[in-house]
This record gives sequence, C-alpha cells and structure tokens, in this order.
Amino acid sequence: MKFGRVIAGTALLAVVTACGSGSTTEGASGGGGKVGIDHPRADSDFWNSYIKYAPQMASELKVDLMPATNSQNDVSKLVNNVQALVGQGAKAIVMAPQDTGAVANTLQQLENKKIPVVSVDTRPDKGKVYMVVRADNRAYGTKACEFLGEKLGGKGKVVQLQGALSSINGRDRSEAFLECMKTKFPDITVFSEPTEWEGSKAASMLQTRLEQNPDIKGIYLHAGGVHLAPTLQVLKQKGLLVQPDDPKHIFVVSNDGIPQEFDAIRKGEIDATMSQPADLYAKYALFYAKAALEGKTFQPGPTDHDSTIIQLPNGLEDQLPAPLVTKDNVDDKNLWGNQVG
Repeated sequence: MKFGRVIAGTALLAVVTACGSGSTTEGASGGGGKVGIDHPRADSDFWNSYIKYAPQMASELKVDLMPATNSQNDVSKLVNNVQALVGQGAKAIVMAPQDTGAVANTLQQLENKKIPVVSVDTRPDKGKVYMVVRADNRAYGTKACEFLGEKLGGKGKVVQLQGALSSINGRDRSEAFLECMKTKFPDITVFSEPTEWEGSKAASMLQTRLEQNPDIKGIYLHAGGVHLAPTLQVLKQKGLLVQPDDPKHIFVVSNDGIPQEFDAIRKGEIDATMSQPADLYAKYALFYAKAALEGKTFQPGPTDHDSTIIQLPNGLEDQLPAPLVTKDNVDDKNLWGNQVG
C-alpha cells in the first residue's frame, strides 16, 4: 500500500488550511517525543490487522513509536501498561480501552502529567482525550438494520450478537440497530445477545436462539473478528450455511471488514459487512499523537480525508468513513481487507 504521499499531503493541508472546520492551528509550543501504544487484544482478526498496521504507519509518519503493550481486554492491565509506558518515557499515549467507563482515573493522571491521549475505536466515557479516532458506530447499527430489514421484507425474526455493553461501541451499535428496527421495521422481532466480544459466548447464544426459534432469518454480528467463525460453525452444524437463493438461508450482516468476511461474502455464506478501517485507525491514531506533541490543535468540522471531527464533552472525535460491503463491491481494491495478505 502507498501511504507516504497521502499522509504527507494530509499533514500539509492540516497546517496550511483554515476553512473554519476540521482545521488545525499550531500551538504556542511544539516538539517531538516517544509515543506509547497499548493494543486492546490479540484474539481478534480485526485487532491483529490493526496491530500489523501500527509500525508501518509509524514509519511512514516518522513517529517515534515505542514497543507496544497489549492489555488483553483487561482494564487493570491497560492501567499497568500505560504506567509502564510513561515510566519508559512516553510523551503521548495511544490506547483502545474496551471498558470505556473504567479508564477515567488513568486519563486524569495522564492529563495531570500533560501527556495527550489518542483513543482508537472506543470513546472513553469520562476523562480528557486529545482525539478519538473512530468510525460512526451508530451508523453501523443503522446500516445493519436497514440491510436486514430489506432482505426480510420487513417481517420475521433476527438475532443481534452484541459486543460488550460496557463499551460505547457495543452500546452505539446495539441502540441504533434496535431504534432503527422499531421505527422502520416494527414487524421484525429482535433477539439481542450480549457476548462481551467473546466468540464462545456468541456460539452458545446463537445455538440456543436457533433451537428456540428455528424461523430466525437474520443475524447481525457486532464484530466479525470474534463473531464470524463461531457463527459460521453454528450455521454449518445446523445445515443452514446455504446460498442466498436457498429458502433456508439466514441473512448475515457483520461488522469489521476483515479478509475472512470478504471471503465469506464471496462464498455466499454471509451477505454484508461494515468495513471498519483498521488501516486508517492506525494511521490517524499516530497522526494525531504526533500532532499533539507538535502543539497542534483541531476544530470540529469536515477534514481533508473524508471524515468529520465532532466535539465531545471530553475532547474531539474524528469519525472516519466505514462503507457497507456486499457482493456488489466486495472486490473493491480500495478496501483495506483486500490489501492485506
């Protein structure tokens, strides 16, 4: 992939453009420094892709990236890892807290030390952040609802395999999906199952729901990286992993944009996914970490990279684009899931 020219252009535009929105200004003081990064887990195909992108993007952006830590979906490990990174000289921190309510104290401590924080994929409920790099997770839920609602003709039963509701992502996707179903497809019954982003729980819950409701015709996976494989396994065991033109086919829309989902779409095993931008998460997390160390500030509004910066109570969020992928565009070479081996 060729990111060097794009990144350089983005940085240049950020400095020289002042269009009243999504714009950048230089701070009174600037400088460099080490950037510490904590990865959230290593048991998800999506996050493993993000982890591979991080050093590549650091090299392109000339970021002094420290060796990464991994908190393995454990907030106590995240706290300890961040403390260790700061102790080793980190001047900015990139993190992806999976429990978005449990990092407030850590964020306060970092603010007291004047260490800026970029949060990737998840938005901390409290505590100051320099920038959240994230896609519009409510749009995920709405797009999934509209896709399944249309495929089912507005009637029937669907299962929503939720992430952790302690996470803003799990809540946003779930609430938007349910609100859309209630408003646009009131004749569709939704069974919501909180999986805590765990594949084994997803498999067990889906199997139980299918046994209790053999007429289920749709499934929404909050995270293909952990939900796809167990879902396909359950459907195969029950003889339901069939082509879309088969009456037994259950329509599945996922969320991540990993290569495995694209392969499943090509095979007719699932029908759609949202391409959550693992490459852009890594790219812009480090872009903003570097910008923070250089004393730059940003304002809400459209950016020069097809996203929108919004104001949060505790900082800013750059909402990156995340397109719906179906059989019609699954081979698009611009999708990051088609650019990794």
